[in-house]
Amino acid sequence: MISKEVKGSSGKAYFVIPEDADDLLILRRIIEKGDYIIADTTRVIKQTKEYTRPDKGERIKVRVSIMVENISLDDVVDRLRIAGSITNSNNELVSRGTHHSLTVQVGDTITIDKDRRWHDIEVSLLKKSGNNSTFVLVAIDAQEGAVAKVSGTHLKIIPNIYSGHSGKRYQQSVKNNPTTEIFFGEVIKTIASIWNTFTEEQDSNKRMIIFGPGETKRRFYNLLVGKHQFERDKVLVIDGVDVAGEDGIFVFLRSSAIKESMSFSKLATVSSILDKVMALVHRGEIKYSIGIREVSYAASMKAIEYVVFSDAIFKTIDENDIIKLLNSVESYGAKTFAVDSSTDIGLRVSSLGGIVALLRYAISYKVIDE
Repeated sequence: MISKEVKGSSGKAYFVIPEDADDLLILRRIIEKGDYIIADTTRVIKQTKEYTRPDKGERIKVRVSIMVENISLDDVVDRLRIAGSITNSNNELVSRGTHHSLTVQVGDTITIDKDRRWHDIEVSLLKKSGNNSTFVLVAIDAQEGAVAKVSGTHLKIIPNIYSGHSGKRYQQSVKNNPTTEIFFGEVIKTIASIWNTFTEEQDSNKRMIIFGPGETKRRFYNLLVGKHQFERDKVLVIDGVDVAGEDGIFVFLRSSAIKESMSFSKLATVSSILDKVMALVHRGEIKYSIGIREVSYAASMKAIEYVVFSDAIFKTIDENDIIKLLNSVESYGAKTFAVDSSTDIGLRVSSLGGIVALLRYAISYKVIDE
């Protein structure tokens, strides 16, 4: 999240740009009913003339300020919907007091004015979301390659790119083959479409990890940092993942290699938390909570150290209840992580009731079972 206090607002207003789905969730937790949101949007203006029917109207771009009446995540966490009454606009044809709905997506710019000084927890949430590292994963061999972007705990995979090599020609056709050069070129174009879109803030935290069976990955790396001049210190080649294509991406995210090569990423942190929870389950130590009832009870005891939840939980639990729970645990120092239910880690969390917590100390759940 790119965020900056509005000059002269005395801590009442912040300018923000969400950079990934996690940031939209952060905004959902920060924005409240009664806040003012300033954003660029479009609105249909209908011209009415005497003795004529009103026309269909023209959709124009306009900057509005609305007082928030309702806020919700749309399609889980891909978009944020904010509805309220218009309090001001830069176009006299847009009437004040009329209802309007804003859709906030990744990359949109908004200003949040709370008409009061922001609480420490709200400012902390903004700053916390600004430390995301972004990874580009490349799973490649002589026959196929796949590229994926990992931002926070969210995964986006580009479909497989195929070289056209048959299995029988695998050994003899990789080197000095024009088909291989074309194949490598297509993969590099795909990488560049992601790599070159990062903002200045993201640029220092971006990394690329290349893996796959055989030596193809190293030839690809040499071409990438040699001829195409990608930054050598931001590109890593790893061994131990002998699968290419989309399957290779998922194998990597389940392997121990993720903890070594992405040790400072959110995804690796979440993977480590889940491994600790599973170890506690096997040892019979009740220093964990699984499911909304247990996590809510642990939160009331202020026993939580980490919470991991899948975005799928919003389909079964009221959104406002989840937001209150997350804000509650962060208010006393616990850390929360959202995971994408389309990833292997997200599926693991979803299978455990959609939410899991690692506790500071063991507690008994007999009270909520009775």
